[in-house]
Amino acid sequence: MTTAPPTPTAARTSAGAAPAARPQAAGATDPNASMRLREIVFGAAPAAAVRTAAGLQLADALGDSPATAEELAAATGTQPRALRRLLRALASHGVFAETEDGTFVHTDMSRLLRDDSAGSLRHIALWCTEPWTWQAWPRLADAVRTGEGVFPDLFGKSFFEYLHSEGGESARVFDRAMSASSRQAAADMADYVDLTGVRSVADIGGGQGLVLAALLEANPGVAGTLLDLPSVVAGADPRLRDGGALADRVTLVPGDCRDAIPVRADLYIIKNILEWDDASTRATLANVVAAAEPGARVLVIENLVDDSPSMRFTTAMDLLLLLNVGGAKHTQASLTGLMTEAGLTVGEVLPVNAYLHAFESVVAK
Repeated sequence: MTTAPPTPTAARTSAGAAPAARPQAAGATDPNASMRLREIVFGAAPAAAVRTAAGLQLADALGDSPATAEELAAATGTQPRALRRLLRALASHGVFAETEDGTFVHTDMSRLLRDDSAGSLRHIALWCTEPWTWQAWPRLADAVRTGEGVFPDLFGKSFFEYLHSEGGESARVFDRAMSASSRQAAADMADYVDLTGVRSVADIGGGQGLVLAALLEANPGVAGTLLDLPSVVAGADPRLRDGGALADRVTLVPGDCRDAIPVRADLYIIKNILEWDDASTRATLANVVAAAEPGARVLVIENLVDDSPSMRFTTAMDLLLLLNVGGAKHTQASLTGLMTEAGLTVGEVLPVNAYLHAFESVVAK
């Protein structure tokens, strides 16, 4: 959209994370408590609003210049008055901003819904609000009572069985969301991981291999192995496949890390796959220890539900995991315990970014 910018403008709304709750003296009442709780119980509304904006590609329709709701409605095939209501709801959370003359402009958050944004969250926003999620969330009380996922009861199949057999567009949204998440983490991982003295690195359950590709590009003398399910490895990043820029340094291994890890490497990376259930976590860690030489380095990357600046995000993911697969995000203590039990000596636990932590460990000698 291109319209002349208004003079001078100020956003009517501003947003950001709500301040952390403060301990109250006995008998004292937080004057913000009622409004904050009201906002939480209406939490489906902003999630649905972000999903709608992502689906309409509203952020892509808005360019660098302010635009009216009418102009954006024409670009997105929507009704102007209804779109203005959507935009104002989003702006109250800092997703877009409304100027003094009633036009709308981008904010840092709304730009993340653009497809061409370097850190685009558009597909992740769609995935986290897929239709099945609206059916699952009301069953959270059942999951809390039993400690088990509700997905099989709702859909007659386990989560991944359903996703790959009947998921349709939801499966494609999932794949795009996971690729976007890995792409964003890959650059942070390449900056974080020190491969000094490492000749070979194995990415276990590494999806398309975006993290592996980033590490190999940054370290020309290192060879890599990507292990994941056959259908996943078949769709590995083009840089890793035959004819790709990194293919001569890469081995693609189809397999299930819960069954066996037939890979020997100086460094094993296990990122965001130790959250489905403790049995799967134990099996994967045991298979790494069985495959590795004593002293091999094992780097586990996970979201944590403690000691993290992203608690609202990670605890929400934790509850969604409970619903769909009966899984859980880890605390530092729970993951350290499982790694130690498997025969790993755990060292430092350090942040990779605001929402990922790295557990440095070695296979016990």
